[in-house]
Amino acid sequence: MPLATSIVLCTCNGARFLAAQWDSLLAQSRRPDEIVVRDDASSDATPVLLETLSARAADAGVRVHLTRNPSNLGYVANFSAALRDASGDMLFLCDQDDVWHADKLAVLAEQFEQRPNLLLMCTDARRMDAAGVALRRSLFEVLRVTRSELDALHAGDGFRVLLRRSLATGATIALRRSLLDAALPVPAGWVHDEWLAIMAAALGGCDCVASPLIDYRQHAANQIGMPDRNLAAKWRDLRRPRAALIDGLITRNEVLLQRLRSLGDAIPETCRAQTADKVRHLRLRAAMRGAPWRRLPRIARETVRGGYRRHGTGWRSVLRDLLRRD
Repeated sequence: MPLATSIVLCTCNGARFLAAQWDSLLAQSRRPDEIVVRDDASSDATPVLLETLSARAADAGVRVHLTRNPSNLGYVANFSAALRDASGDMLFLCDQDDVWHADKLAVLAEQFEQRPNLLLMCTDARRMDAAGVALRRSLFEVLRVTRSELDALHAGDGFRVLLRRSLATGATIALRRSLLDAALPVPAGWVHDEWLAIMAAALGGCDCVASPLIDYRQHAANQIGMPDRNLAAKWRDLRRPRAALIDGLITRNEVLLQRLRSLGDAIPETCRAQTADKVRHLRLRAAMRGAPWRRLPRIARETVRGGYRRHGTGWRSVLRDLLRRD
């Protein structure tokens, strides 16, 4: 029997692109059973437009659950609330400004129906500008996703990959509703998509599709987006102060470790050990102060130990610790 599907769409002042996204949802080769919408106190024409679009969905036989927040929650809390509103077995996160490929829901739903232990999937995306013109590189290409990272995700070793860096973009994510029991609430300091993905990986059920299933729109009003960076931007990133950033990463990973411990035997001990080792690595980096030559012995020891490779971006993280300003 097919699993029930819910599209979980969050909006906030999204009238400019919303109709195009809605058209793509109703044009799916496998129609969704439900579209759950939470509008985060929009001040533009989005609420009125949603009423019109909801009527179109109803005419097409798709249920719509529409809620408008009386005040702005922020995108993480809004998505968390919308996920709780959904009734489907499979939940598909949806941004207001993208365009889904016609086979997205069918491709991902088939994966969940054939793989009962699968908890979450993310995909690549075709990046486009505000006018809908394709950009040069896909989402995974901008992220520089490697073959070894993809192989690890396919082999069930996604936790190690996602602990190092997030690869799951919310607009591409589909998840099994049962994941919410372990994943919600999303803790402070985490974005909902990266948290859902790493929790699914810890539970042994995270994978990806390495082909684009949406057009991912890049424009000035993106909450996050994935723009290209030139050499000047990369150099500024290497040089910028990082103490506050590293302190934030320590807190995030301590929160993750606490959640993993609270889930007991559902989480392999290796996941808790890897997270504890990342906290150790970050604390060591946070303690580095003073001139670069004073940092060098600690950096060298941690490089030999493999900490920068396991928990950072390898030589780029080494350079950041050498060049950063305190």
